[in-house]
Amino acid sequence: MIGTAIDTKLPRLHGTLPGPKAKEIVALDGRHISPSYTRSYPLVAKRGQGAMIEDVDGNVFLDFAAGIAGVSTGHCHPKGVEAIQRQAAELIHISGTDFYYSQMIELAEKLEKVTPGKEPKRVFYANSGTEAVEAAIKLARYATGREKLIAFQGCFHGRTMGSLSLTASKAVQRKGFGSLLSGVFHIPYPNQYRCPFGGGAHDCGDDVIEHLEKVVFKKLADPSDVAAIFVEPVQGEGGYVPAPPKFLRDLADICARHGILLVADEVQSGMGRTGKWWASEYAGIEPDIMCIAKGIASGMPLGATIARASLMNWKPGAHASTFGGNPVCLAAALATVDLLEGGYIENARKVGERLKSRMQGWTERFRTVGDVRGMGLMLGVEFVTDRKSREPAHDLRDRIVERAFHKGLLVLGAGESTLRFCPPLLVNEEQVDFAASAIEEAIAEVEQAA
Repeated sequence: MIGTAIDTKLPRLHGTLPGPKAKEIVALDGRHISPSYTRSYPLVAKRGQGAMIEDVDGNVFLDFAAGIAGVSTGHCHPKGVEAIQRQAAELIHISGTDFYYSQMIELAEKLEKVTPGKEPKRVFYANSGTEAVEAAIKLARYATGREKLIAFQGCFHGRTMGSLSLTASKAVQRKGFGSLLSGVFHIPYPNQYRCPFGGGAHDCGDDVIEHLEKVVFKKLADPSDVAAIFVEPVQGEGGYVPAPPKFLRDLADICARHGILLVADEVQSGMGRTGKWWASEYAGIEPDIMCIAKGIASGMPLGATIARASLMNWKPGAHASTFGGNPVCLAAALATVDLLEGGYIENARKVGERLKSRMQGWTERFRTVGDVRGMGLMLGVEFVTDRKSREPAHDLRDRIVERAFHKGLLVLGAGESTLRFCPPLLVNEEQVDFAASAIEEAIAEVEQAA
């Protein structure tokens, strides 16, 4: 049974935030739940619909976080809910590790049609993005017979021990867990705004490529020992930083030349979020392996590792998952793909252009806005103490996020001082205009108080 509809497309707040019920739950959470979770503000959700979230006290918020970019088609989309309910009444679980069911094939066929490259693909199903990355690590080593892996500074590939070995976003994510995978090397990411080698943004990607070939390959890891290079076409937790298209093409060329597998982590940037199925498409590259999750099933736990069929030929028992590719999650994913194809990807492109066009004026309007970047509805604004030094303004960003909450807008930070916009892909022009206005007000208030 579908719950009561939320009858507004914009925020509706009453009283002080958080409300009394929210305060009570937050206090109980502190008693019973692991403190390792990060919470930016005291939202206690009760129900969601479209781009709106209602809390336990009846306040309604506009959600521009979307479950960390996971609710791609909006909260509780009727077609997704219907698909989930129908499948749950028929078969909830049997495990694709041991048995067959058609939904695994149906989704794999749909993913193959929209994945770059003409060679046939195979799909491994997992429960999350980190599991999709773990599968890619194992597959890369298995298929190549090589051990070493290369990732990028600022990247986030997950928190389980294999993917965490690649992750280099924040030290706290690695602190206290002892030795990780050996044979993992990190190189600078071509951040156009903060080029790690200095100089202008135009040559940043070239500098990274030169560092890879002249330093890493010559002094640290012979390319013949490298199984794969993992790259986010748009760094997510690193600050919503797109890689230059030419850099991605050059990286793909290097991988092909040395027999290294190129793994694109599209966990956050994929499934239409950037206005295309995959952020990789903006560079025209064809990754050997692709990792996806988050928006694939509109909030249901599902991940997938997609690879060329000639690569994914490991033997039975080499890798598996009890719950990966659960029938209910696959039903949600099939409904999600239909909705994305039916117009939500195009909406992400169109509405994202409108939002970004307005955001681009912020670098002149506000003294603390250093950079605006991204594609589709994967947009970031980076805050600095001043534009000349480009010193990250972490605390200021956090105050803006907090003020947005009190205006009825849910947003999250990313990287050291970036605010991310990653709403459901069904948001309309009125909603993005409200979000932009709310952030403009929050920036002005925080700057004035500084």
